[in-house]
Order: sequence, then structure tokens, then C-alpha cells
Amino acid sequence: MPESLSPEITGADEEAFLRIISTDLSEEQEERIIEPPRSFPEKRAVLGVHWHPEFIPMNLIRKRIDAFFPCKEDELLIPTQHNDILSFDSVYSGIEIDCYDQGFNQKVQLLIHARSEKLERANVLRKMAAYTARYRSSQLVEFMDSIIRPMDDRINEAAQATGAGEALIEFVTINVQKVHDLIVKHEKRIVPIMVKNKLLRDFFNEMRPVYGNSIINRSQTFLQAVKGIVKREFPLHYFYRASEVIEEARGAGACIVIPHPEQFWPILLADYDVDGIEVWNPQSRKYTDFLISVIVRKNGEMGKSEKKLLVFMGDDTHMGEKIKDPAIQDQEKAAREIGLQPPWDDLAIKKGLILAGMSLSEVMAEYRSRLD
Repeated sequence: MPESLSPEITGADEEAFLRIISTDLSEEQEERIIEPPRSFPEKRAVLGVHWHPEFIPMNLIRKRIDAFFPCKEDELLIPTQHNDILSFDSVYSGIEIDCYDQGFNQKVQLLIHARSEKLERANVLRKMAAYTARYRSSQLVEFMDSIIRPMDDRINEAAQATGAGEALIEFVTINVQKVHDLIVKHEKRIVPIMVKNKLLRDFFNEMRPVYGNSIINRSQTFLQAVKGIVKREFPLHYFYRASEVIEEARGAGACIVIPHPEQFWPILLADYDVDGIEVWNPQSRKYTDFLISVIVRKNGEMGKSEKKLLVFMGDDTHMGEKIKDPAIQDQEKAAREIGLQPPWDDLAIKKGLILAGMSLSEVMAEYRSRLD
């Protein structure tokens, strides 16, 4: 453990914490949002129905999209904040909601989109989302408690998986305790969206100039292992069932898309009432061809009057990542852009899309007609 580490919260600790919970943007951070590093003037149609504004103002996101696709002629852009219904242009609203599949005993997520006025009247769905958001935020508390209480079985499993020794675990424990105490101290000023697992990751990243990359990287690896155990053991029965969420969404006149199929593939077997499947995502690229073939097969089994499953690509952009100093960004997440979905133009994938009878413009037109 570094000799300079004090278990007492220092002024530098508090300044770092206040930086990472702040939703106020500096002029430099605003410029990082509105000035993308590149543009795609050749793109005429832009589809984005799986992205997270986080705390970034929509007017800045609008400027970025317009600069990124300066010659676009058509767009369908719907935000899907985790467990929070939001609108980008006031016409359509969306949400990515956590739920679980009882048959497979697995957490799943669903993208729900609708005209904004429909979701404004969907009181039950809104209450379900608000409850889920509160429950999910409690995961951070369990994450911290696993380390500072500590829960020996979780600590030992994470240590064995990552090779973390006693000194590293002590270093992590002291700093997680600081985050816990700072959350308690500043509870009233913390915006709910900032209470999430990555609060720990961001706090440790702030310490890189002091302690160096080596110990922070090893700490992050250990934290990631503990988080994985917490998520694995997080009680699913407190989530609403996917069937309940779908029923409420359909009752509100909403459309539904299954995201992250590589992670949640069992629900493809459940034959839920959905409008489409996300076949590509920056996190889920391995089975794109296979998933397109699944859609082709399922659509071939449907009657002429039934609505076909649509192909979607999810850029899964997290806008909050873009305002961070490049030195501490998650580079993979920072590279994602709303509406940037390369597989639509991938010649190797286009054959499957042709067999599915779907192009980007066709999917946009069909989905918009269902939303309206």
C-alpha cells in the first residue's frame, strides 16, 4: 500500500469526488460534446434507438449529431436512458428498462419506444421504471458493502480471480470507504443518475496522477471482479418480469426491441411480443449474421397479416463518457456515436439483410409507422 495513502478524507479526495458527481459542464467539456472528432457527410439516413444521454443536455447532443451527420435527410432518434423515460425531440420517448425472465431466471433488458404523449399517460409503466431505477441504484450500496464490511466470500473469490494481494485489497478498501463516506456527506447534492457502480471506477481513475497507472489498473481489475460477483448474486425477483413490462408497454401503445442479444439470447426462445431484435452492438458483434438468420427464419414462419420482426443495430452510446479527460476515458465507450452503426454498410452482412428484406431506410420507415 502506498505510504502516502491516508484513511482520512483529504481535500484532494473531496475535490475528486465532487468532480465526478458534478453534472455542470465546463466550456471545454461542452466543446468536447458539440465538436465530434470526425463527420460522415455521405450519410443521409440516421437511426438511433439505443443510446444514453446520461446528464448531457439534449441541445448539445443535437449539435453533435448535426455536426457528425451534416448532410442527413432523415433521422429517427430516440434516447433509452436506463430505467428513465426521456425524449430527444418531444415527438418520441424511450427507455431501456431492466426486468427478468422467470423461465430462464435471468436479468434482461428491453428497449421501449413510443410517441411521447403515449408514455406520458402510461402511469403504471412509469411507476415500474421509477421503482426499478431505485432498486438498481441500491446495487452500488451492495457493491461498496461487499468491500468495506467486508463479505469475505466475495473478496476471496475476486482476489483469487485477479491475483490481488492483501496490500492491494487494503488500498481498495480504504478508498471505497472514502467514497461511501463522501456519498453520505453529500447525499443531498448528488443527482440520482450519478449513483451507479461506475462511481467507484471514476473515483479511482481520479487518483492516477497521484498513485500511477499500475496500482490503479490492478485496483480496477479487482473492483470489476467484485462488481461481477455482486451483479451475479443480485436478487432478480425484485425486478418486474419481462412479460409484465411488455404487457404494460403494449397497453400504452409502445414498440419494443430486444437489445444485447449476445447477453440475453435466452429470451429469443421465449417468443415475446416484440417489434425487433438488435443484431449488432459494440458489445455484441459476434453473432450478427446468426441473429439476422434467426429473424429471417422467424419471419418466414409468420402469417401474412403478422408484423415482421425488424433488424436493429444499437450504437449504445453513453454521452457522459465524452466529457471526460481523454486520459481517463473508457476508450471503447468514448468511440461510440449516436447513429454510427457500420454493419448497415458492411458488404459481408448486407447479403443477410437482403435475405431479411431489410435496409436501414426500410427499417426506419416501418418502425416509424408502428410508432405512429
